Amino acid sequence: MSEAASVARYIDPTIGTLEGEGAQQRALKPEEHVNREASRVWTELPEPSEDEPTYYNRPVLKESVWTWDIPAYYYLGGAAGAALTLGAATQLRPGHDLDQFVRHCHWVGIIGSTAGAGLLIHDLGRPSRFLNMMRVFRPTSPMNLGSWVLAWAAPTAITAGLWVRRGGALGYISESAGYASGAIGLTLATYTGVLVSNTAVPLYIEARRIMPVLFGASALASAAALLDMVHEGDAGCTITHIAGAVGRVGELVAGKALEAQVSRVPRVGRPLKEGVSGALWLSSKLLTVASLAVSFWPGKVKQKRRMAAGLATAGSLALRFAVHYAGKASARDPRATFELQRNRV
Repeated sequence: MSEAASVARYIDPTIGTLEGEGAQQRALKPEEHVNREASRVWTELPEPSEDEPTYYNRPVLKESVWTWDIPAYYYLGGAAGAALTLGAATQLRPGHDLDQFVRHCHWVGIIGSTAGAGLLIHDLGRPSRFLNMMRVFRPTSPMNLGSWVLAWAAPTAITAGLWVRRGGALGYISESAGYASGAIGLTLATYTGVLVSNTAVPLYIEARRIMPVLFGASALASAAALLDMVHEGDAGCTITHIAGAVGRVGELVAGKALEAQVSRVPRVGRPLKEGVSGALWLSSKLLTVASLAVSFWPGKVKQKRRMAAGLATAGSLALRFAVHYAGKASARDPRATFELQRNRV
């Protein structure tokens, strides 16, 4: 530890060391803070508003410190989970005409869950913090449950992807791992919707009943789009076409329901209509509608599938980033918190 760091933190290096979970964290300077008005040092108390009373117009909550890697993890984890569930469901069908499709489902799950875990660890800052979350098993905690789900998703998917439908003892183990990965994938595809809603952010609180459904539908649409890009074969393509249509329609319906729910208090729903989050929210709806239209448009099947898959992927990504930035905007708005509380009273 440097002498400058010791002086800044009032630590005598001869009697103590700077270590632990928050040892390397650096507090932002006021000019670096996202909400500069909130971080400004008061020289005098501002006049409170009688029409819209708040605590001196200061945010009640701190916005999350999550960056781009978390919404990217929402997308990758959701797509991986839905792909694993599709693979497990397809394993129930007898015959070997869909063996290649099952393997593609498992490998989408392997790559997505592994990359998602990497993004999550990147956000945590060091791998040991991810391991520390697994010291206990607490199903009532979405974050703790998600850590266990993510830790088991890739190993079961790899076991299934390597030897599924191969026969013998390894084939039997792989089949069992495939079904296990399907159950894990169902949780992986939806738990992040529960996780983001388990906060005090006004927009997330109001959307808590719909957010898991929205994330699950978006995960199904994402998985179908990725499989459309890598899989060729009539039976498998039929599955991805149906699953993709169901996921995209579900995404639009759940998104509309969520928007109506949070807009019961207009101030709470404002981030979905204004700013960066509003633009991303609108873009996600337009891209999803466009992907549906292209998927049912007559024309060359291969080109149409790839175009629809690309539009659906962009729509799902825009949705996850819209939810992320809308939550940040909602936390920064002091009036959203106060108006939501008064509406409930």
